[in-house]
Amino acid sequence: MLDNAFTDFVTLWVVVDPIGTVPLFLSVTGESSPHEMRRIAIHAVLIAAAVLLGFLVLGQFLLREMGITIHSFQIAGGLVLFKVGLTMIFSDHAGASGPLPGGRGNVAAFPLAMPFIAGPGALLAVVVLTDNDRFSVMAQCRTAVVLLVVLAMQWMLLLLANPIRRRIGTGAIAILSRVMGMILAALSVETVIAGVKDALRSWSA
Repeated sequence: MLDNAFTDFVTLWVVVDPIGTVPLFLSVTGESSPHEMRRIAIHAVLIAAAVLLGFLVLGQFLLREMGITIHSFQIAGGLVLFKVGLTMIFSDHAGASGPLPGGRGNVAAFPLAMPFIAGPGALLAVVVLTDNDRFSVMAQCRTAVVLLVVLAMQWMLLLLANPIRRRIGTGAIAILSRVMGMILAALSVETVIAGVKDALRSWSA
């Protein structure tokens, strides 16, 4: 059981990427006050937790009932990530005078909660790790607990983002925002390509 829990932790840590989310968080919060950053952080993590836990319980059922394949979901998620990546690259606001277009009140839900924290990779992971045909209810509950641990660690890292911003400055954040946007765009392309390849393999089988 401990081995399975560790495997779940490593998988969820990689797909949620709490460390990689910190510079993204800095880029979208701009020059928000420390209090506002804490509020955005907790809201983003709570929303991501609700989305991921909801998808853990109902995701497989909903996709099956709606006739949506995992491959289609993966491709759609990649396209959303690509749009966010382009916004970060070309926006004149990211990391300089404020968050990404859409208003400060919205960045906790989009793009922080989705697709930064609860991204397509994380959503796919919770479905695979809690496959009703392979795992018992107890095993699925264990995965849910591990997910909450990862999200708690994500929240703690986001709380440390403001001291990081004070140390590196807004100019470095603006540069970092564009670099992370480029990485996100490249990651989204890989996600789409992987989804297309998996879809082609399933159709040819």
